[in-house]
Amino acid sequence: MANPRVFFDMTVGGAPAGRIVMELYKDAVPRTVENFRALCTGEKGVGKSGKPLHYKGSAFHRVIPDFMCQGGDFTRGNGTGGESIYGEKFADEKFVHKHTNGSQFFICTVPCNWLDGKHVVFGEVVEGMDVVKNIEKVGSRSG
Repeated sequence: MANPRVFFDMTVGGAPAGRIVMELYKDAVPRTVENFRALCTGEKGVGKSGKPLHYKGSAFHRVIPDFMCQGGDFTRGNGTGGESIYGEKFADEKFVHKHTNGSQFFICTVPCNWLDGKHVVFGEVVEGMDVVKNIEKVGSRSG
């Protein structure tokens, strides 16, 4: 069975910026992938926070050029919130550190070997890396 694909239609400053398509590694980390996929579709309704379990309308709250774009905090919008389809947090898959999975995610724009073993890798951008790079341009060193 093929890995699922999801997409974000992005805006920058209110103007359409393009589509980012991601392939998700369901065979490697199925719970993490199902969480991200369902948050992309919004099919799980409203979470315990009272907010829709959906990335639609949320922003990349932290963008650091030559590193990453971080998003997924649809409850507070500033990197301190978020919620998974399983509740606030759930156990990480495939490494020792536990219970950091929620709704937040990174799209890395360069190799980030220092993050190995700290965050679960669950997919990759397969179309629209140019869109990611354009978003990266509006970031700052402090994010």
